[in-house]
Amino acid sequence: MLVRRRLLHVAAASLAGAGAAWLSPAQAARHKLPVAPAGGGDYASFLATIRREASRQGLNAPAVTQALDLQAPDAQVIQRDRNQPEFHLSWAQYRSRVLGARKISDGRTAFAAQRSVLEQQVLTRYNVSPGAVMGIWGLESGYGAMTGKFNVVDALCTLTFEGRRAQFFHDELFHALAILNAGDITPELMNGSYAGAMGQPQFMPSAYVKYAVDIDGDGRRDIWHSIPDIFGSIANYLAGSGWVGGESWGQEITVPDSVAQSELGRTHTRTHAEWMGMGIRQMGGAPFDNPATTGAVLRPDGPGGEAFMVYRNFAAIRRYNPSDFYALAVGLLGNEIT
Repeated sequence: MLVRRRLLHVAAASLAGAGAAWLSPAQAARHKLPVAPAGGGDYASFLATIRREASRQGLNAPAVTQALDLQAPDAQVIQRDRNQPEFHLSWAQYRSRVLGARKISDGRTAFAAQRSVLEQQVLTRYNVSPGAVMGIWGLESGYGAMTGKFNVVDALCTLTFEGRRAQFFHDELFHALAILNAGDITPELMNGSYAGAMGQPQFMPSAYVKYAVDIDGDGRRDIWHSIPDIFGSIANYLAGSGWVGGESWGQEITVPDSVAQSELGRTHTRTHAEWMGMGIRQMGGAPFDNPATTGAVLRPDGPGGEAFMVYRNFAAIRRYNPSDFYALAVGLLGNEIT
């Protein structure tokens, strides 16, 4: 079963490789793309309005003034926003791309290097799975290797001015300015994706305001450079999204081809006992433990494809990125590397 998905996150976007349309800085300077501003007018007038609004909100720190010292919309941002690649991937194709041997090997190395930080500084505060934290870190930024090179305020100003999703990006822009105003990061270090997703967890500014935490005690919530803050912020996001400590996200299972696809999916929950009555078993054919436990069965590629029993914590991962494929990949990657 092929599923049409628009891949917006850095981890998924990296699958596009050379297929993703973009302009080099030199090309961007030569090719100013036409922009239809949300409220009409030129970019200088737009920025003046943003500065006045920031001042009214008390966002007057020098860092805010510096960040809004812009000259023109970023053509690379507009190009990427208008040319987001669409992929037609089955689950099997998606899994092979995002859960390759190198991703797993790098994850095991990263976990070994940072295990004490995760277990001693983060999981003592947040009762979440180390695998879920590591899986998200791995998919979002390749364990910190790919965090984005766009200046976040510049990108969000451009996208607000462009106007296609002006209100969304306007709100994210003012969250970003509030972060600068609080002194958590400086404008030149506030980098992320072209859409404004920031740091190693790829938080949008609104998610940062809600979930970012200072674990290392330096007075700043640094999701760009501080491993304790990065892990703590991901863990806080999961905890705030309903993660239940001590429970699994899910497991791979066997489902008879005779079970109709219409009986499956996240909205169809049954007890283990009920699923076993339909011939569904753990991998290897063993019956499930705890017959009263409730879960849902996913078989993304239909009969003959892989299948999974998912539980409440799958929904918590899915709140990070509302994609079944993404949540399955996070869970499986975490299982492999922790």
